[in-house]
Amino acid sequence: MKVLDFPLVKITIWFLLGILFSYYLPNTLFNLCIALLIGTIAFSLLYFSSKNNKKLITLFGISTCFTSFCIGAATLLFHTDSLQKSNYIHCTKAFETSQTITLTIREKLKSNAYNDRFIALINSINNQNYTGKIIVNIAKDSIKKSVIIGNIIKIKATLQHNSNAKNPNQFDYGKYLADRQIYAQLYVSKSEISIAKYAKKDIWYYSGCLHRRILINLERAHFNAAEMNVALALILGQQQEISSDIIQDYQYSGATHILSVSGLHVGFIMLFINFILKPIPNTRKGSFIKLISILISLAGFAVISGVSPSVLRSVVMFSFIATGNHLRRGDNIYHTLLVSIFLILLFEPYFLFDVGFQLSYIALFFILWLQPLLKNILTPKNKILLYIWEALTVSFAAQIGAFPLCLYYFHQFPGLFFVTNIVIIPVLSFIMIAGIIVMIFAVFCSPPELLIIIFEKSIYLLNQIIHYVASFESFVILDISFNLYYLITFYLLIITSIICFKKPSYSKLVFVLITIILLQISFIYTKKETENQLEMIIYNLKKKTLITEKSGKTIELFTSDTTLLHDPKNYVLNSYLVGNFGIIKAAHKVKNTLFFNGKKIFIIDSTGTYQNKIQPDIVLLIQSPKLNLDRVLKDLHPKIIIADASNSYSILKKWKKTCDKKNIPFHSTSEKGYYKLN
Repeated sequence: MKVLDFPLVKITIWFLLGILFSYYLPNTLFNLCIALLIGTIAFSLLYFSSKNNKKLITLFGISTCFTSFCIGAATLLFHTDSLQKSNYIHCTKAFETSQTITLTIREKLKSNAYNDRFIALINSINNQNYTGKIIVNIAKDSIKKSVIIGNIIKIKATLQHNSNAKNPNQFDYGKYLADRQIYAQLYVSKSEISIAKYAKKDIWYYSGCLHRRILINLERAHFNAAEMNVALALILGQQQEISSDIIQDYQYSGATHILSVSGLHVGFIMLFINFILKPIPNTRKGSFIKLISILISLAGFAVISGVSPSVLRSVVMFSFIATGNHLRRGDNIYHTLLVSIFLILLFEPYFLFDVGFQLSYIALFFILWLQPLLKNILTPKNKILLYIWEALTVSFAAQIGAFPLCLYYFHQFPGLFFVTNIVIIPVLSFIMIAGIIVMIFAVFCSPPELLIIIFEKSIYLLNQIIHYVASFESFVILDISFNLYYLITFYLLIITSIICFKKPSYSKLVFVLITIILLQISFIYTKKETENQLEMIIYNLKKKTLITEKSGKTIELFTSDTTLLHDPKNYVLNSYLVGNFGIIKAAHKVKNTLFFNGKKIFIIDSTGTYQNKIQPDIVLLIQSPKLNLDRVLKDLHPKIIIADASNSYSILKKWKKTCDKKNIPFHSTSEKGYYKLN
């Protein structure tokens, strides 16, 4: 049976389209509920009518798709916490003045140099019940007593909205948090926290207790800190304490996926459990025992690893695969995947916009779809060569599937990914098995010293292999410009090429040629769009001034930072260059007067000097000049005042008040982000 003929495929596709519609074109829940009601009534009537009248089958199919679309759109709105009246986002006073807030610690995040960071659930604000997730930043070493998962704490503080991206093409952390239903943050010291005597004992609390117990027992066994942090990431998905150097090595070698618990790790666990249960016969009863054992083991692993979203996704996905195998549905593995996608998104529709979710499913799909085709190209008789070939084809299939998405999100490509995967898979297989045994020991007691030494040395070997591969930096292609047009057309080309390669035919070849033409059109359109681009950007860069003027691909840079004149690469500017296919033509020191697209821009720096004769359209204030802004406005008559992040916060507040009195627009990049002129 063809995959597309399976009814759930069409239902899932329209369900996904409904989620996307609701995400990008926000609508009211009431309207969607009315549409869903109409669709459900039409679906019910046509279901019974089509049994007697075959002509109505087409209409029944349309009503099914429409109903599925409405369910997807409504599901997203139902799971958008900000639309709930009880959510703290509607408590405006909590964002203006300090309020007494009680909350429950749910999850520990990676700490930064100044704060320990947690995700917490708000219980009440000033004794009024509120709900919602929030990030709590607690100053390090401010008190001896530590905060643990499940603690109910009371603090007096002001909520702070998440800041959105303040420079072009920058990662939008505020949007990322909003997709996780987190809309604000708190900053406190431990001395300001009152911890309740009794913790909230739920699944996250017991998971946190297991983590602490495992960590204590591993430390008692004198597990080396660097290797232990990698072990906790590999087995339990805890990346909080891994050093940035190790993370960079894994990125450059193309092995980042093994540091976050995903389908690879859960798949290893399922294979390991199947190996242990191999003596049980594949009778109906034996198969059922195996299934229950696998499901319990995967659920236990999810609890031990902290019930994180990425682990839950993988556990649900492989639970469905195990169930499908038990029901002898191995031939319909794609349908099993669709069921898992549908149910996961039915309960957590925002997972659709999570990069990890997208990469996990697309990599697994291509492994199942493409790997058998690649495997049949060669059939080595030697077992070692056969293993290497199979590992290589699995790696290539996954990378081909994930390649366009990786370029779109990360703009880099590790050229030695296939070498990394061939070398590390046997080491990783041993580490996963040894790690599971060590972690099981650590739940109850300190693991045996010999086992710890073996496990520690294997992780050390893995890190050395990864570091060696990552040292060939010339094979790591960075700063690849890749837009949405490229993403869509690349996937169309890959999919049509594979279909044609499987069963060649004239019509399939025509489709491949059409997708090649579409890919070329995307290149041409992007080039034309880039060449017609004319814009000036005033960036938000702390204590520095940075301005770019873009004409086509070429960019001229104006800055107060002398280091940028010689080496104009920095993370803020680099994001803009990659996102806009730009090339730096020249770098200059900031001038007092700039002209752009018929507009005159006058820049007043720390000297505070200016000439009355200049009548600019825009006045840019930089480096906290000491001046009387009332007089400047009276003398120069600008249409707008812009102040970048090189100015002090106190001066910005005064300038804003002055501009408000004069009804002149004031744009502070510290508050509103970058300013763009077209």
